Amino acid sequence: MTSVIATSVEPDQQSPQKANLLGLPLAAMEQYFLELGEKKFRARQVLKWIHHHGVTDFDEMTNLGKALREKLKDCAEIRPPQIVSQHDSSDGTRKWAIRVEGGGLVEAVLIPDGNRATLCVSSQVGCSLDCSFCSTGKQGFQRDLTAAEIIGQVWLAIDSYDAFQSGKGRVVTNVVMMGMGEPLLNFDNVVAAMDLMMEDNAYGISKRRVTLSTSGVVPALDRLARVSEASLAVSLHAPNDALRNELVPINRKYPISVLLESARNYIDAQADRKRVVTIEYTLIAGINDQREHAEELALLLRDFPCKINLIPFNTFDQSDYRRPSGNAVSRFWQVLVDAGYIVTVRTTRGDDIDAACGQLVGQVVDRTRRSERYREAAQQQNNDVQPGQR
Repeated sequence: MTSVIATSVEPDQQSPQKANLLGLPLAAMEQYFLELGEKKFRARQVLKWIHHHGVTDFDEMTNLGKALREKLKDCAEIRPPQIVSQHDSSDGTRKWAIRVEGGGLVEAVLIPDGNRATLCVSSQVGCSLDCSFCSTGKQGFQRDLTAAEIIGQVWLAIDSYDAFQSGKGRVVTNVVMMGMGEPLLNFDNVVAAMDLMMEDNAYGISKRRVTLSTSGVVPALDRLARVSEASLAVSLHAPNDALRNELVPINRKYPISVLLESARNYIDAQADRKRVVTIEYTLIAGINDQREHAEELALLLRDFPCKINLIPFNTFDQSDYRRPSGNAVSRFWQVLVDAGYIVTVRTTRGDDIDAACGQLVGQVVDRTRRSERYREAAQQQNNDVQPGQR
């Protein structure tokens, strides 16, 4: 089922000189109020109004004095991005297309599972990487999202269920930075948004339940170890450099050995000594799903602190890759389990609304011309097929 919804004024109609407080974490909010000549504790009050109660109108913030409310109306705003459409899957998954400044659309997905509900959040309009099995990369790249546009996806998800109302319970229990884009290439904005996710005065989500997934931007991952306690997932998808170079091109710059060393250092930097890295491995029929790949992966990750998440490939129009058979997935899983690993197989959710892993596309004003090149290649391939072969 699809709904068309407008939840806020069009972003481009807002006053550009006003500060959007939606994306400010606690320290930045405190600094903002100090610069206004106000006390630091006002930051906590405003954070709670925005992220606990879903309030965007300063006049509703009744524990702020009238003079302060008027001052804030003159210089600040609380502006979430705009939901353009909502798609509800038969399995309960919900996907939103969200308009951001500049005309682009990003997608966010909420996946309910019993008492757990995981929100998949985007960090860029498009993606500057070009992993061969991901539909987002085929759209090219427009820009990074702001911190307000990232945390705004959490705000909108909660608001869409009217869950800022008292007694509704928690709608979003987990957040994964696994939507459109490579999070570590939008470092500062992603870190600010994750800080808000884990901030008690905002969403108060456990650091074990906020996960950043990266394809392997090693310098940024090294930097992340110094500033964040979020959980870490590594998009590996291959057991050797030769194959990963084809599937995840950034591997040519930061090969597997370098990436795993950086990931280990990130885990070692955490105060919680029980933390492990989640290794994400998309299984593609005939490409990386054979027994020898599983055996090689088991050897590669020996003594590495991890659990493994197997993700059967989800098809999309611009890819010739195929989803592996159930037997192939089971065989791969069994090899890893026999080697002593904790292994899960991700259940495909929301594929009837193109909300499954690897299927998010949004709408990208492509600055790289990558999407145009893919369209031209597809058209040429189509032209090369003889009429009798169609």
